[in-house]
Amino acid sequence: MKKLLTAAISVTALTLAACNGTMPTMGNAGGNTVSGAAGGANTENKNTALESCSEPLGTMSVFEDRTLPWWNVYASRYPQLGSTIPVIRTMIQQSNCFVVVERGRAMQALNTERELMNSGEMRSGSNFGKGQMVAADYTMNPSIQFSEKGTGGVGGLLGGLVGSTVGVIAGGLKKNEASTTLLLIDNRSGVQISAAVGNAKNYDFNLFGGFFGGAVGGAGGFTNTPEGKIIAASFADSYNNMVKALRNYKAQTVKGGLGKGGKLKVGQ
Repeated sequence: MKKLLTAAISVTALTLAACNGTMPTMGNAGGNTVSGAAGGANTENKNTALESCSEPLGTMSVFEDRTLPWWNVYASRYPQLGSTIPVIRTMIQQSNCFVVVERGRAMQALNTERELMNSGEMRSGSNFGKGQMVAADYTMNPSIQFSEKGTGGVGGLLGGLVGSTVGVIAGGLKKNEASTTLLLIDNRSGVQISAAVGNAKNYDFNLFGGFFGGAVGGAGGFTNTPEGKIIAASFADSYNNMVKALRNYKAQTVKGGLGKGGKLKVGQ
């Protein structure tokens, strides 16, 4: 019993040194979240846990369907986070598995340049003529299935083992979780090429108020790790799972051809 109490206090001391709790963990494979930058095929400060490809598999746009229920929940619960598209596009380019093309609101800026050319206001040689836009071979469609902070503590477990003191410590451990899905669609055929689910979690600590009581007065507890990091890590986990599956990609086939009746025939 004494050993358990000593171990718990040691963990608490390490936790206090860690300041903001644990870093987000992608799935069960470790890693933190999406970070750094990409310039063409080059990257800077990329998360080393992000999967990568030796060469791109095609071009891709990212479409965030805001008509689905998940977006309403996400936007109302985390209005400060905004669109999921920028972080998803960053990790796609960093992976070098696809070349990202613009199909979002920035298309308005592209069209403005073409309108200026058509008006005759641009300098000679600006070259915004037709036939230069790159087609998107695939579309990535993200969604969030679950995202919660403070989904549970372990105070009851440790408290039952070593008494109320450690129970108070452990009661400050709260788990944050997110689960996400990525769908990959072939734009020419409309066929779903790949689907991948990912998840991420971390633990926050709320020790000052509970363990030390009024000794620290208004210091309160440690704040939760920003929800955005958990969601980004979950999308990175989804993407990693997808890339691993695509490395061994084999097209699905239906006898007689896709979209020509299938094999599940209906009786007269």
